[in-house]
Amino acid sequence: MATLLLRSLALASLTAFAFGCAAPADAVDGRDLVFDSQSYYVAKVDTRREDIELFWRNPDSGQPFASIEALKTWTAGKGRPLSFATNAGIYDRDFRPLGLYVENGKAVVPLNLAHGNPRSGNFSLLPNGVFAIYDDGTAQVSTTEAFRSAGRKPRWATQSGPMLVINGEVNTQFDNGSDSMKWRSGVCATSAHDVVFVVSRAPVNFHSFARLFRDELGCRDALFLDGTISQAWTPADGYAGAPAFMTKPYAGMVAVFPKAR
Repeated sequence: MATLLLRSLALASLTAFAFGCAAPADAVDGRDLVFDSQSYYVAKVDTRREDIELFWRNPDSGQPFASIEALKTWTAGKGRPLSFATNAGIYDRDFRPLGLYVENGKAVVPLNLAHGNPRSGNFSLLPNGVFAIYDDGTAQVSTTEAFRSAGRKPRWATQSGPMLVINGEVNTQFDNGSDSMKWRSGVCATSAHDVVFVVSRAPVNFHSFARLFRDELGCRDALFLDGTISQAWTPADGYAGAPAFMTKPYAGMVAVFPKAR
């Protein structure tokens, strides 16, 4: 009897230890990954467990948050500590999102249907696209034209470009031998509820970055968010992506929170 009791206590202790060492249920699944000799930070978000939202201006002051640090401080003060944050896409010279930008169902900036404007930089490499979260919690990445044609109203959305992967194919604008090497960030939805964010830990070209999404992460549609200034942050892993001295004030930012229980 005593032996059985000791075994039960030992099993309970081991179980408690295992649970104590496990990652919190509401933590974003972040990890480092090497693909094609390049290093990346990959964060996976399950929209059934976490909420994805977008932030640009501080509702209290009307001023842009501009940095992940400022956003972290504000959300913590509201009792909503961040699980993940990254910059949400390309912006113009006035530090406004260059394309569609939707916060909590309101289109703050309309869909940008301009074609081939060289002042738009990477955004003008067609097709560009939209990352959207809908009222039912589902997520989608699609080309701008496919998003427009679908006519669905998102709760949160950001338009950026170019698309990295379109219907399982690497964007034909990309050259595998390109020497345009920059820190890069992007996003895809591998299913309706599974979203993957990636930032490179070193400069990469578009073709290699797109193949990571298609060949390693299994994305049929993936969107470039931004380049040299891109960073991502989680409480467990801190910052990944471009060095701090490369970053500039952001316009929109993606924020992930544990779902309220």
